[in-house]
Amino acid sequence: MCDNVPRLVGKQRQLCQKFPDIMRSIGEGATEGVRECQHQFRNNRWNCTTYQGDSSVFGKSVVKKASREAAFVYAISSAGVVYAIARSCSKGELLDCACDPSKKGEGRDDQGTFDWGGCSDNTKFATDFARRFVDAPEKAERDPRALMNLHNNAVGRRAVRRKMKLECKCHGVSGACNIRTCWKAMEDFEQVGNYLKKTFGSATEVMMKSDGSGLLVASQKRRKPSKGSLVFFERSPDYCTMNPETGSLGTGGRFCNRTSTGADGCDIMCCGRGYNTMRVRQTTQCECKFHWCCSVECQECSEVIDIHTCKHSTAEPDEVDVPRPDEPLIEEDLGNFQMMTNSPMVGGGTRSEGPSRRKRRTGGRKI
Repeated sequence: MCDNVPRLVGKQRQLCQKFPDIMRSIGEGATEGVRECQHQFRNNRWNCTTYQGDSSVFGKSVVKKASREAAFVYAISSAGVVYAIARSCSKGELLDCACDPSKKGEGRDDQGTFDWGGCSDNTKFATDFARRFVDAPEKAERDPRALMNLHNNAVGRRAVRRKMKLECKCHGVSGACNIRTCWKAMEDFEQVGNYLKKTFGSATEVMMKSDGSGLLVASQKRRKPSKGSLVFFERSPDYCTMNPETGSLGTGGRFCNRTSTGADGCDIMCCGRGYNTMRVRQTTQCECKFHWCCSVECQECSEVIDIHTCKHSTAEPDEVDVPRPDEPLIEEDLGNFQMMTNSPMVGGGTRSEGPSRRKRRTGGRKI
C-alpha cells in the first residue's frame, strides 16, 4: 500500500510501512477534518470547498497561500488525525495502542477523590504519532511556510487534548455517589472545531526571525506568537469573486439568508452584487410519533419556500465548473488513504427558508 501512495516523504513512508493499521485512522482523520472545516465555515464566503478537478482535499490554491484560512486547514486536519487515532486506540482497533495506561489509581477533582477506571482516550499516543507523521514534510523543508504549518499543526493537536472531559460513574446505595470511577474522554469533534474557529477569528499575523529560527508577531517583532494561536503570513482575500491564484471560488450562486445581518446574509455573502430569488417545493418528514415498541412513524409534509442565491459578478460566467459551494466535497473518495495523501499533511452556505406558503400532509411512512 505504502509504495502506491504518492508524495509521501521518507519519514512518512517509513511510518506507513511500520504501522499500516494506523494509516486508515489517518485517512479517517483527514476526512473528519474536511467535514468539520466545511461545517464551521458553511455560512462564510470562504467555506472550505475546492475546485473540481483539484486533486487535493482542501484545494492547493487555498493551502499554498499563507492565509488564516490555510492556518485553520492545517490545524483542523492535524486535530482530525489525533482524534481518529485516539478513537481507534480506545476501540481496540490498533495493535500498538489501547486506552491511556497512565490513568491508574486514585485521582482528584473539585468534587473530591475518585478511582481511575473505564477507558481513557489515549490522546498522548495519538498526539505523538500525529506529530511524527503530519509534521514530517514541514521538518524536511524548514522554510517560512513550513514554520507556519508546524505551528498550526501543533495548535490543532493541542486543541484535542484541551477539549477533553472527565466522565464518571457513581457507585453507592440508592444512587449515592460515595464512590466514583472516572475516565478522560474526548469531546465531540465539533467542539474541537468550535474551539479552533474561535482561534481563527483572533489569528496572529507573523513574520520570520532574521536568522530563520522561528516566528515573531508582525506587530511586535520581539514577541513570539502564543502556542494556542493560529498564525499566518498573508492577509486573506475577500473571496467575493473567483480567483484561482488566491483560492477564491467567489460567492456567485451561493445560498444566502435574506433576513440575516450576519456573514450568511445576502448583503455580506453576495458582496453587494444582489441576489436572485427562486420558489421551490420542499418535502420534509414531520409530525413524527414514537410507537411502542420500537418504531417511529412520520408524515411527509410539503411546503413552498423562497431560496435566495448570490448573483455572479460581471466578470464571471453564470455557469462555472466548481462544486455547489454550500455542499461538502464528494465523500466517497475521502475515506481512503489515497485521498488523504493529497491533504496538507503529506509532502509535495445554508438555504434561506422564507415564510411557508402552503403545507400539506401527503401520507405516512415508517422509518
